[in-house]
Parts: sequence; C-alpha cells; structure tokens
Amino acid sequence: MGETTEPRTIQAVGITLEIIDYLHETDGARVTEIAEGIGRSKGTVHCHLATLLDYEHVIKSGERYTLGLRYLELGEGVKQHLGIYDVVADELDDLAGECEELVQFATEEHGRAVYLYKKGGERAVQTASTVGKREHLHCISLGKAMLAHYPRERVEEIIDRHGLPAYTEETITSRDELFSTLDTIRERGYAFDDEEKIDGLRCVAAPVNGANDEVIGAVSISGPSSRMTGDRYYEELPNKVIRSANVIEINAKFS
Repeated sequence: MGETTEPRTIQAVGITLEIIDYLHETDGARVTEIAEGIGRSKGTVHCHLATLLDYEHVIKSGERYTLGLRYLELGEGVKQHLGIYDVVADELDDLAGECEELVQFATEEHGRAVYLYKKGGERAVQTASTVGKREHLHCISLGKAMLAHYPRERVEEIIDRHGLPAYTEETITSRDELFSTLDTIRERGYAFDDEEKIDGLRCVAAPVNGANDEVIGAVSISGPSSRMTGDRYYEELPNKVIRSANVIEINAKFS
C-alpha cells in the first residue's frame, strides 16, 4: 500500500479548538456544559481548560470559563497583517457617509466569507453580520463577487465542502444556476444579493484584486428592499462599490 500524502492531525489540538469554538459560540460555560456540548468527558475538558487558563487564553469566574482578551490582541494582529486594513477602513467610512447605508468588506477563508470591516451610515439597517463572522459565499453579494473570479475547480471544491443551503426562497441552491450567475457577475463587474440571505434585504458588491490580480476581498452596500430599487440599486450603488473597490485595489497594489 502506498503512503498517504495527507498530514496526520493531532486529536488533543482538535479538542482544544473545539472548546475554544464552543466558548465563543456560547459566550462562556461550565465544564459540564462544555463536555456535553462537544461530546467529550469532563476530565478531558477540565485538563484542556487548565492548559488554556495557564496560557491566558481563557478566564475563570467561579465555575464558568470564558475566552480571554488575548483573542482581541490576536485578532487585531491578524487585521494589521493584511496590509490594507487601514485603507479599507478609511474608504468604507467615506462610502457609508456618502450612501448612508450599511457597507462591509469581507475576504474568503476556508471557503467562506469572513467579515473584516463594517460601517453604518445614517440610515443603515442592523444585520446579524459582525466583524469576524463567517458566511456561506453563494448567498451574499460579497461572496458571489469573489466566487465569480475563482477558477471553476475552486468553486466546485467550496460547494462540495459547504454545500448550497437555502436561507430564503430566493437563495441559489443549484450549481448550474450559480455558475450561470457567476458568469454574469464576471462580465458586468459586480454582484447582487436580492433577498437571498435575508428577506427584505438587498445588497450589491464588487471584488477587490491584489497585486497579482488575485481576489483579496469584496466591498458591499446593503439596505432594505424598499430603498434598494430602480436606478439607485442597479446603477448608482454598483458604481459606488466599484469605485471604492478600485481605491482599495490601487493601495493594495502599491503598498
């Protein structure tokens, strides 16, 4: 038998990461709750928590464990390593003030969109998206704007891994429909989300390319369907996200 080329994984590390994810999702819990939540023994969970506590990755208050502020430090470091975070923040602040709607920037990691920056204008609606949150790519304009410029093989891999779950009646759940939509997005340069993730919410997004013309993220504007209509939705706002994407691209290529 030939040797596998896949690297081995370490179970102990996997358990630690399961605990971290669980604490993030629940905003803290007791040992028994964590053990039940991830399907591990209390003894195993307790040992991992003791290690995380010793390395200052969690804090303990009474019998309850929560993630520590070390993750704030790590998250800020990751953002700065992107190299364009300050440019993204400045440009999206201007865009939010101009369009008065919710504007966001996201990149792709492990086949999902990750929100990196969010700014609300005067009339912005509040959505469940938060910085750091991960979303499926096929149902949001940010995701489709990026997918449209990926090789077909990469898109197929992402679909195989994460599927095409439906969120509303408008969500694309067919591979053929998705690829047809991506062709259209690639030709016109921007993507729409017509209530495909949230009923009553429309979005438009444009991709941002890096120094080697690879897609490094996307910029979007979101608002209620009642305001996202006619020329404003189909012409004015697409022009705005394309302009902002171009500003970020120029800085990314020469930074």
